[in-house]
Amino acid sequence: MIKVLEKRPILTICLLVAIMLFPNLETINVTIMEARNFITAREMINDGHWILTTMNGEARYQKPPLPTWLAAFSSLIFGIKSVFGMRLPAILMIMIVGSFIYLLSNYILKNKAHSLVNAFIVITSFYVIGITIEAPWDIFTHGFMLIAIYHLFQLFQKEKQYWQHTLIAGFCIGLSILCKGPVSFYALLLPFLLAYGFSYKYSELKAKTFSFFSIIIIALIIGGWWYLYVRLQDPEIFNAITKKETGNWSSYNVRPFYYYWSFVTQSGLWTIPAFISLLYPYLKSRVLHKKAYKFSFLWTIFVVILLSVIPEKKSRYLMPVLIPLAINIGFYMMYLIRSFKNLKDKRETIPVYFNFGLIACIGIAFPIISYVFLKDNLDDYWLRYVIASIVIFSIGILILIHLKKKNIQRVFILTILFFASLLILALPLSKSLITSNYKSIVNLNEETSKQNIKVYGFNYISPEMIWQFGDNFPMIKKDGEIRFPNENKFGLLVNNMSLEDETLLKSIYTLKQISTFNLNQVSPESKKYKERLMNHYYLLTKK
Repeated sequence: MIKVLEKRPILTICLLVAIMLFPNLETINVTIMEARNFITAREMINDGHWILTTMNGEARYQKPPLPTWLAAFSSLIFGIKSVFGMRLPAILMIMIVGSFIYLLSNYILKNKAHSLVNAFIVITSFYVIGITIEAPWDIFTHGFMLIAIYHLFQLFQKEKQYWQHTLIAGFCIGLSILCKGPVSFYALLLPFLLAYGFSYKYSELKAKTFSFFSIIIIALIIGGWWYLYVRLQDPEIFNAITKKETGNWSSYNVRPFYYYWSFVTQSGLWTIPAFISLLYPYLKSRVLHKKAYKFSFLWTIFVVILLSVIPEKKSRYLMPVLIPLAINIGFYMMYLIRSFKNLKDKRETIPVYFNFGLIACIGIAFPIISYVFLKDNLDDYWLRYVIASIVIFSIGILILIHLKKKNIQRVFILTILFFASLLILALPLSKSLITSNYKSIVNLNEETSKQNIKVYGFNYISPEMIWQFGDNFPMIKKDGEIRFPNENKFGLLVNNMSLEDETLLKSIYTLKQISTFNLNQVSPESKKYKERLMNHYYLLTKK
């Protein structure tokens, strides 16, 4: 099967990502991190804030603008309200990550089948997909850095004709910086440089000094011009934001050093293979490319160690570890594909049976499990439920059949299909779980525009609410200070109003509550319910 796919490897990778993610790209609600990016992209188009970026009309310099520019350009094609258009660039970056994992692996291993396995693993790793909505900037910064690493590897290996690699590496490192500052430089590039040094050793460094110097200059120009421009144009706000962001590294979300030690779980389906692939004494004698395995192992470990040193820790910061980890898992999978039929030691076979048997059992149990959770909400989803159940159940059965035959290559391909089927067929069923308390704000902007009523915000309006509304909310109360608008009649969206504020407003205006908007898709009893996603809408008329 893999032999057939490897004839068009890049096309295969891109098609798999497209088939998995394009059909339901708008299914999941826009998250808070996405909303910030999308609002900034919208204001680039509507207000012309392409360089001095804003969110809800206020300066937003926390993140560099490249991912937002890409979202804005995409929305010019698909429509400024299109979630598909806004998310599309991040999905294209998954294609790039998969493609360059393949290209880097193939350059090192000279084995198309093995390289394709590595690519399939990375594009089906849980958090590589999840990061596109959890923190959209990360897939961009690490994707561009991976391109740079591919060319750096060739630069280190070649003795001549390496100037194109110099230029591309410098350019892509600059693009990575323009996505999320030095994050990927520290989290992905530095571990790569360390791992390469320990595994392959650096040679001809003196002859390539000018190339390395050129990479640094190009990267600083491409990646640094925006920071310099904003620093000169809006120094006070830029400095305040920079001080706050850098302060967070040591004072916000501080976690112990070992917080990231469960990083293998970020790979989702590949958690157990990921763990086994990191048992270096066990696997080093079983792989065909010992130096390459040592390289991917060290690259993975160095990423985890360097991230663990930083006091501020979040699970999403672990995303870059999935890039070298996918290569590392690939060595274990290729060992199983080659040798599993002949393995007799139960210490080697039981983890394989458990991992893929568990996936198969989940597929077989899917019709029952999903029905238990969805039975009261399937009125409009029966056809989707039946199709999803048949396909996922069938894949589960096939995994068990080929696992029994010890055909790990087919088990691997079926596992990829299982993951794809969940995204294509099962994900839309989540819409049936939306509770009755959900009420979108998407129509309010059009309604108030027809009534010639300006809508303001009070205290706090969540980015998700601002995105759905489709326009900015000028804030009446900000940092404890209230500034009343000039209009005698206006709308007011309120998240939380104290008795003191309500008394003040009622002394000047007549307040009439019109509606309540709630973007929570779960019930108030759920732990996932967020008060910040609920706002009351009032109509205020001056007395």
